[in-house]
Amino acid sequence: MNLLVIGYVWPEPNSSAAGSRMMQLLQCFRQQDWQVTFASPAQTTEHMSDLSSLGIHSTSINLNCTSFDEFIQQLKPDMVIFDRFMMEEQFAWRVEKHCPEALRVLNTEDLHSLRNARHNALKQNREFQEDDLHSELAIREVAAIHRCDLTLMISEVETQLLIDKFHVPESHLLHLPFMLPTPQSLDTLPSFEDRQHFITIGNFRHAPNWDAVLHLKNTLWPMIRQQLPQAELHIYGAYPPPKATQLHNPKQGFLIKGWAKDALTVMQEAKICLAPLRFGAGIKGKLVEAMQMGTPSITTKVGAESMHGLLPWNGVITDDAREFCNAAVSLYEDKTSWELMQYNGTQILSQRYLASHWQPILIRRLENQYKLKDALRKRHFWGSMLRHHSLKSSQYMSQWIELKNK
Repeated sequence: MNLLVIGYVWPEPNSSAAGSRMMQLLQCFRQQDWQVTFASPAQTTEHMSDLSSLGIHSTSINLNCTSFDEFIQQLKPDMVIFDRFMMEEQFAWRVEKHCPEALRVLNTEDLHSLRNARHNALKQNREFQEDDLHSELAIREVAAIHRCDLTLMISEVETQLLIDKFHVPESHLLHLPFMLPTPQSLDTLPSFEDRQHFITIGNFRHAPNWDAVLHLKNTLWPMIRQQLPQAELHIYGAYPPPKATQLHNPKQGFLIKGWAKDALTVMQEAKICLAPLRFGAGIKGKLVEAMQMGTPSITTKVGAESMHGLLPWNGVITDDAREFCNAAVSLYEDKTSWELMQYNGTQILSQRYLASHWQPILIRRLENQYKLKDALRKRHFWGSMLRHHSLKSSQYMSQWIELKNK
């Protein structure tokens, strides 16, 4: 396979779960000895991965510019993966025009429209309802999913939502969670006695993470600190804005640490991971990293959504603030319960996230989808209809912007 990935951003695995997810996909493709090119219109960053070390060619591309047409005609990819629906909106019409036989795949990370709808419900101080998904963002995102030959979904809940509510054919969806190595033995990790303090981690540019930090600062941490006056909360995350660093308060044990060079290292030094996510979507990289490092976690229903199936959680799940704090304190002091939660985490990893299980499923599905793409496109008339109307409008808008820029 000659594969082109069009990235919304350059992958930063130490900055976000999305970056880790992208690197898992790229490594899987390279293990098949596929030729992989990664292209993005985003600015390069100091934390981006060195893709050349994996044998991946990287190139910058421009929005609303015919230079992409020349680029893709020369590359002639067999498959194009759009990283998030915004890239499908920008480039899919050009891909279809110049490489109509290429398989078009969408990598969602999470459903942006679901995350946004839950956020709006929280701001209105009410429960989220499915009708909240009737938004312009959902129309755009679901249209992109229908237009593609296959969409990679990281969450089982969101996969079923697309089937039940938005009538996306199962033949055009693949549930694909994180693809991780076999978990290391708990004996090799720091023990209960060797750890101290609490940790929370997440990219500050991601709205659910910033809301969680504020929720900890204003509501949860004062209650925990009252019962554990010597404990500290270490807050890690890429791109902390001034409004975040201003929350740093050593007297309260509320410490803004900023970007972590190695998230797994700081995670294994902590005794408990706190993730009071009040809205969001997808599955959470921080909670998987906690399991990998044997660090029990306290989180919410949204935080744990689609992550553990019927297996017991590696900590406590609650949306009640008082229960959240009491659980954090209790687990912090109870070695027996803490070690049980550690074990629960290894079971979740072993039964739900092994790369050795998911990588063959991904490769087989992509190869089969490529062979059957013509038949599947004919069968999914909605997708053809949306491509005809939506991509024409995208084409004309893009060409108008290009002329305007000239």
